[in-house]
Amino acid sequence: MSVRHFVLGAVFTLGFAAGGRAADLPVKAASPPPDVPFFFVIDNRVSFSWMPKGTTPSMFTVNPNGTITGTTAKQVYSFTHFDAWAYGTNFLNISMFKSGHNDAASPCINAGLTVNFTPGNCAGETEVYGLFRSTFGWNEIFNTKAFSVGPLRDISFEVGADADTDNLYLGAAKRSMVAGLQFAFDLPYKGYFNVAPLAYKEINHNAFNQCGSIFAFSQVPGLGCNVDGNHEFRTTWAIETNYYMDLGFLPPSLQYFSISGRAAWYGPKGDANGLPAFSGSGPLSTATKVEFNSEPIRLTFDASKAALGEKYTHFVDLWIAYRYWQNKYGFDHNATPRVCTIAATGQSTNSCTESTVYGGITMKF
Repeated sequence: MSVRHFVLGAVFTLGFAAGGRAADLPVKAASPPPDVPFFFVIDNRVSFSWMPKGTTPSMFTVNPNGTITGTTAKQVYSFTHFDAWAYGTNFLNISMFKSGHNDAASPCINAGLTVNFTPGNCAGETEVYGLFRSTFGWNEIFNTKAFSVGPLRDISFEVGADADTDNLYLGAAKRSMVAGLQFAFDLPYKGYFNVAPLAYKEINHNAFNQCGSIFAFSQVPGLGCNVDGNHEFRTTWAIETNYYMDLGFLPPSLQYFSISGRAAWYGPKGDANGLPAFSGSGPLSTATKVEFNSEPIRLTFDASKAALGEKYTHFVDLWIAYRYWQNKYGFDHNATPRVCTIAATGQSTNSCTESTVYGGITMKF
């Protein structure tokens, strides 16, 4: 039985009993029971973080000594919403990434180089990325506890979507959808671990491969260029996981820390450019590979609880994390010429694998 059903059942039972007594005794009429809230939990937060070594595939600088710098600092501004209701949960995250000059915005096509192949000092890219996930619990839908066994707390249907836009010359316009299941497990100290096997479908845009562009492999629609730059990738698989746990084993004077993290794998989704010419194997391949996007660990310090007490738990958090993203956006970090490697030499641009420690502050409101 769901919490909502239990509460409503209790309200109706108490109301019936009170009615029986009212027929026998001249008592003051009882106040109506309070309405059960539609959302049991509503949690809204804003964050600011700084990432010293972010990457954007194909954005890099060739240094005078021949080495390549493929990283750039990024400021990240985020809004996160989470809610729980009678039949499941909803999660929304919207982030804006503001890059340094090594990740140059249009009209540059790379750091210091405009689309006309002339020198240009373009501003850093601004990217906005949104992610939404919604679950519908089987225990709640079927009014049972059959899907709670041992550490398994529930099984849920999960659906979601991602959207992205930026001011690169590339003109990315990602739209993706996921659907599948989520298995939710309990961890010690009020923690949890969720794993979701999903189907994944993506549509995106690439101005470099649009027919008429001087950068297209050829001007043959469907073979060397895309008519409008849009590309519908084939449906593939995905696995998304996340966890959270308070460090409850610490002494009471230090119980202000928690750890959390996530990891996600997305299967190959076809040619990276929507063009079959180089999608085979080898150093010039443009076939996508398994994408691994993770934040294995985030250590959080509950600053508001430490300063103001239990009542203000997680109102202000300070945190530090490690982020690792291989084959970013599905590009093969060992191939994908002009993006992950220099086509003529095969040298890595160091822009398709992201590995950085970063930190930030999160405030609840």
